Amino acid sequence: MKKNAIITGANRGIGYELLKTFTKAGYNVWACVRKKNEEFEAQIHNIAKETGATITTVYFDLSDDKQIQEGIKSILKEKKSIDVLINNAGVPYGGLLTMTPVDKLRKVYDINVFAQVQIMQLVARQMMRQKSGCIINMCSVGGIEASPGYLAYGSSKAALIWITKSVSRELGSYGIRVNGIAPGLIDTDMGNYKSKEELDKVLNRTSIMRMGKPEEVAKAALYIASEDASYMTGQILVIDGGRV
Repeated sequence: MKKNAIITGANRGIGYELLKTFTKAGYNVWACVRKKNEEFEAQIHNIAKETGATITTVYFDLSDDKQIQEGIKSILKEKKSIDVLINNAGVPYGGLLTMTPVDKLRKVYDINVFAQVQIMQLVARQMMRQKSGCIINMCSVGGIEASPGYLAYGSSKAALIWITKSVSRELGSYGIRVNGIAPGLIDTDMGNYKSKEELDKVLNRTSIMRMGKPEEVAKAALYIASEDASYMTGQILVIDGGRV
């Protein structure tokens, strides 16, 4: 029997690679995205045809609590097991302390922290009834290493790391594993929004001296979701090319 996964932000970057990787591995996927996109729908059709997977698009905006609730409830109404939840979607934001408006800080936290918690709350109840499940939160090395100019993004990811570790302690007795992945500089739209000078600074600090590939992160997530990682919970897997 095929397993089922929920992947947020599944239409591009790491999320799209997660979608391809998990369907190839035999998962059916609820692909959660913010809005309808004909190109993405065509891509889903091709992936489903190639892999034999059932891919269901679910639309909701992570900045809207009501949309999140309706989107996840539409999944729960299907009364299927939810084996894996990957909270991948998030927003970047750069700015120094004195240049970061508090309302912008709130908006970043709404998406990178509160929306992630809301989705976990809704899905965890189903997993608790199943007595099984795997939750993977997409964190960031920016939440581990403090850098000037990333007050909102870095602190939001630091919060998600703490939440991941805390929730793993709460849900372990139900057979639910909760882990995070902390990517470094990955070759995606989000990774490439930095200036060339900023990119070069980061690359010069990595042992491997290149950007990571989205598929490398996706394969790590597949490992965490597998039985090979059945004794792994409360961990943050850093994938940053040996950042020093």
